[in-house]
Amino acid sequence: MIDETSNNGSEEYITVVIAGQLFGLPILEVQDVFMPETITSVPLAAYEIEGVLNLRGRIVTAINMRRRLGVTESVDSQEIMAVGIEYKEESYGLIIDDVGEVLKLDMKNFEANPSNLDPKWAAVSAGVFRLEKELLVVLDVVKVLDIIQSQAA
Repeated sequence: MIDETSNNGSEEYITVVIAGQLFGLPILEVQDVFMPETITSVPLAAYEIEGVLNLRGRIVTAINMRRRLGVTESVDSQEIMAVGIEYKEESYGLIIDDVGEVLKLDMKNFEANPSNLDPKWAAVSAGVFRLEKELLVVLDVVKVLDIIQSQAA
């Protein structure tokens, strides 16, 4: 019998798509999935920061994940989607292309970043899961936000 709470148990990830690539965020780190209405730009902010927005009375820093990952900007005029997270008592919205489903993945299938993973992606990745038809890159929220905070400082 396998103990689900052991190191080789399973974890749940919310999947998001950015530039056609599947990424995963640990579900316990996701506060919200929303469609921002108005994003106000912030002068002299780091390149990855799209701006700020008001989400139910809270000021949220919007981070453009396409810029953060070094991929081309979307020219599609579809509505913007964001995943809300909180880090060090600050609220952030990671702007993504699309949100997928919640996957419960067995941690014994979790692998370190492959050597051929784009260095910009590897810098914000905790590792990967090889799914049946594609690679799921697990985003490390601390790495995504720490780099931005150090650039903005």
